[in-house]
This record gives sequence, structure tokens and C-alpha cells, in this order.
Amino acid sequence: MGFPIRRAGIVLAAAALLVTAGCSNSQQSGGGSEEPPKMSPAGAVGDGEGQLNLIAWPGYAENGSNDPKVNWVTPFEQQTGCKVNVKIGNTSDEMVQLMRTGQYDGVSASGDATLRLIYAGDVAPVNTDLVPNYATVVPFLKAKPWNSVDGQMYGIPHGWGANLLMYNSDVVKDAPDSWGAVFPGASALKGKVTAYDSPIYIADAALYLSKTKPELGIKDPYSLTTDQLNAATDLLKAQKENIGEYWSDYTKEVQGFESGSTAIGTTWQVIANTIKADNKVPVTTVLPKEGSTGWSDTWMLSAKAAHPNCMYKWMNYIISPEANAQVAEYFGEAPAQTKSCALTADKQHCATYHATDEQYAAQIHYWTTPQTKCVDGSGNNCTSYDQWVDKWQEIKG
Repeated sequence: MGFPIRRAGIVLAAAALLVTAGCSNSQQSGGGSEEPPKMSPAGAVGDGEGQLNLIAWPGYAENGSNDPKVNWVTPFEQQTGCKVNVKIGNTSDEMVQLMRTGQYDGVSASGDATLRLIYAGDVAPVNTDLVPNYATVVPFLKAKPWNSVDGQMYGIPHGWGANLLMYNSDVVKDAPDSWGAVFPGASALKGKVTAYDSPIYIADAALYLSKTKPELGIKDPYSLTTDQLNAATDLLKAQKENIGEYWSDYTKEVQGFESGSTAIGTTWQVIANTIKADNKVPVTTVLPKEGSTGWSDTWMLSAKAAHPNCMYKWMNYIISPEANAQVAEYFGEAPAQTKSCALTADKQHCATYHATDEQYAAQIHYWTTPQTKCVDGSGNNCTSYDQWVDKWQEIKG
């Protein structure tokens, strides 16, 4: 997903890039294939090929050009001899399109893109034994529906976070603890409600309905039948009547809260930190009682990689304790590497982002690309990402 770039609580110049994660003008397949193409993972990592072509979210592969003090790419190049070329991806859909050109060795894919890449055969299975630092990645990010199929990993976890409920405590006095505040309760703040602008936001409505309307039978917010998708769509259409602004560029949400035009909505912790650092309005974040959706980014190896050895070396390096700590702190996320928490400049960083808190992480339903083959394994009667895109366009009007 696309995220803001931050370091030590200060928004950097590079954050001016629009980072929009899953907003879709997409016409790509949403994953109707029954199985991924059969491919065998690598058996060994050889010498680097001298070059590495990456697609990455802004802030994931910094070489000092945005800030001379922020550079973990150059040490990798010096260690491996793999010169890194980075193409910034501003949306998940853009990353999928770029990967399908076959010009890139790897990508930092979010869960609303990963299964599209896997089932289309755009990325290869990964042999985690060839990535030594994988051993100390937090267990709750391994072999999950968004980064693996039938127990086979298709990438290496990088960082993660929750989609939280945020509100202006000067305006919202009752300290809400439920997503109901932005669904049936949204009319109380008509015009001051904000929501994430992406088809994947349908999962937020589905999660809420799974807890409040059990008769719908929703077990997983990314595994929706046609009737369940229609119910989530109806809830979001009702919500739209109270939405003041949808956001995908995080600066838009910051501006909305600070100007007073927005008082409540879905957010990321790093956005709340930005607003708190600006000290213009008081905001509070909460992980609601229903749980939340969230994101976990994965470095994935192209099935057509021209430099696979360099990509394996990169995947191991970027989740090394020092590099993963730097990325997580600069970007504003929880590191995947358990050993990174001892190396962040802000010693409270991992506590703020709940980096190793398995109980907290268990409340998050991480973005996973909807498939006709239900991603929770419940059957083959689920709706695809393409159908979600169509519904989102219907919701937005």
C-alpha cells in the first residue's frame, strides 16, 4: 500500500509524492484463476548480476538523494555489487502493471496486489531458506493468505500496520470504540466523515457487518459472496451520504483534520503522528472493538527477473535488523524484523506501532486480494477484485 514517508516525526520533502496504495482505475484481472502457475523456487543464490531493478513504495529504497542522512541502498550496493535502480510505484494497480512488463526484478507489493501477481504468474515462489534474516521475522507475518499459496511463500514480509479509527477529540466527545461511528453513526457528523478511497475499503464495511449482522455469514472480509458484497456496498452507499471527503493521498487527510473540515474517519498511525506533531488539533486513534483491516507489504521476486541473485540478496538485506529498522522508522510502520526494535533511533517506535505485539496483530485483517476462489478456503463462490472495483465505482457514483 502507499504510505507517507516520515523520519523522526517530521514529514520529509519526498512525502509530497502521491502515495495511494489501492485506488483503482484498474482494468486488470482481479484473480479469477484457480491456481498459480507451477514454478519451483530457487535452490541456491549465486553471485550478484551487478544490477537490480526494483518497483517500490516511496521511502522503501532510499539512496540519500531525498535526504543525505537516509541511505540504506548505498551500503547494499557496496556489499553486493548490485547497483539498485528504483521505479517509484504510487498505487498498487500501477505496480501490477509495471511488473507485467517484465522489466523489473522485484516489487514491494501490498496485499491488494500480491495475489493478482501470484495467480497471474508475474512473481515466483521464494525459497525462504535462502534468506537467512527471514528466520527472525515476526511469525504472524509468515505463510499468510496475502503472501503465500498452499504454504508456499511468494515473498518476504517487510513492514505492516493497522487501519485505525481517528477522531478530533474536541469535536467527538463520546470516545467511540466501534466502526459504527463512521457507518450507521456517521449522520451525527454529516460532512465531517472521511474514508479511504479504494475498492479494498469495501473490506472495512464487510468487517463491520461480520460483527453486527452475523446472519450475513461473513467470516472473512476479503471472501465475500455476491450477496455479502452487495450488503457491504449498500452500507458504503449509505455512508457516502455523510462523507465530506475520501482520501488516498495522506496529506489530504492531514489537511482535512487540521482545517476542521474532517472530524472522524479511517487512518494510519503515521497520519495521526503527523497531526499530533503539527499540534493544531487534538486527535485520538483507536483500534475498534470489531478489529480492523490493515496492510502487510511483501518484497516479491519477478518470475522474469533478469537479476534474481541480486533480488535474493536484496530481500535478505532489507529485512536485516539495521536496514529494516531504518526503513520502518523513516516510512512510519512496524518493522517485520524482530531484531530491528533494538536499533531504532526512537526507542518507543516499536511500542507505538505494536511491532512485536501478536495479540494486537491478531485483531487485524490484512489486505488480501479478493479472488473467486475464496481466500479463506471456504469455496469457489466468492467475488473477485474486478467485481470490487465495479462496486467501488458504483459507490462513488
